[in-house]
Amino acid sequence: MKPFKKYILLPAPPEEVYLALTKAQSIQLWTGAEVEFEELPDTEFSFWDGDIVGKNISFEYGKKIVQQWYFGEDNEPSIVTIKLHPDKKGTSLEFSQTNIPDEDFDDFTEGIKEYYLGGLEDFFEEEML
Repeated sequence: MKPFKKYILLPAPPEEVYLALTKAQSIQLWTGAEVEFEELPDTEFSFWDGDIVGKNISFEYGKKIVQQWYFGEDNEPSIVTIKLHPDKKGTSLEFSQTNIPDEDFDDFTEGIKEYYLGGLEDFFEEEML
């Protein structure tokens, strides 16, 4: 089991980035797929038609989101923490994740960089045009 951490800079204030990460309609726009999501602790969620599933743990408006992501029944849950830091160019998003199974690490982290974080970057770049 390995951890993963990545920072990206988004050209929008933290509150806008937070809304893009916590409102089902917004999530559907930047993922381009079906989403089930409620901004409530202890609720289950699903992104990309079930490719990512988990449970919401906590929310701090405009600052932080903590979730459990599941890797099958045999693995312990992975904790994802997304922190939003104000930056002079918008928001510095810190994505950190624990307990990624070794055998899934390379493929999974490439997917996070390309689709999850990349989708957010594309969404905010298009919004700024």
